[in-house]
Amino acid sequence: MAPRHPPRFVVRTHDAARERRTLLLLGAGWAASIVAAAGLAWALASPKVGAPGAPRASTGQLRADNEDLRQQVANLERAGQVADIATKELKKNLAERDEEISGLRTDLAFYSRLVGGNGQRDGLKIQGARVTAVPGMPNAWNLVVTLTQNARRGELLKGDLKVAVEGIQGAKVATLEGAALGQSAASTGIPFSFKYFQQVQASFTVPTGFRPTRLRFNASAGDGDATNTTVAWADATRTDEVTDVQQQP
Repeated sequence: MAPRHPPRFVVRTHDAARERRTLLLLGAGWAASIVAAAGLAWALASPKVGAPGAPRASTGQLRADNEDLRQQVANLERAGQVADIATKELKKNLAERDEEISGLRTDLAFYSRLVGGNGQRDGLKIQGARVTAVPGMPNAWNLVVTLTQNARRGELLKGDLKVAVEGIQGAKVATLEGAALGQSAASTGIPFSFKYFQQVQASFTVPTGFRPTRLRFNASAGDGDATNTTVAWADATRTDEVTDVQQQP
């Protein structure tokens, strides 16, 4: 018997429902792949869950550091202010001490000469001069002159002190004395009488526009003792209790 060959064509029954299910499954799979791809892309593009916390933590740290630096600057400014105040107070105290030391030195020189600390028997001397303005009278001045002699002499000195004021009147050098200073023309000077020292006082006036530059003194005693001295006006108007003077030859 001859062998049987399989048929070339197979007739099968068309199942439309099965085909629809297959298409639905394929569509569902395609849609699911699209959704998965979109989700994956969103997950990769969006920041991590913990990422926002990092910038917030960094910003907070920067704020804390900034506040700490501001506090340090404020502390340094206060320290600088305290140092400035302390420096000014120290300079003020040093200036006061210098002024006090200067006054003590002047007093020491005065009393040293008064008691003969240099071992010499000095005669009449103009130790200091001070000038102060008369309140309410711009051209009037009060004058105080300190006269001394060495205590070792122990002699009573009597005499008179003459005063002259040198300065500028207009564009010329002028010297005022006697009546030009408002003193009596007949006056022979300011009288003095002392054994150790004396402060003689007087007042004088100068013309309007006159600019004093220095004072000139001449003191003479009855025994022939005499001394001539000049004092710069700027020194005479200082507030020191005793104004040093320069002895003229």
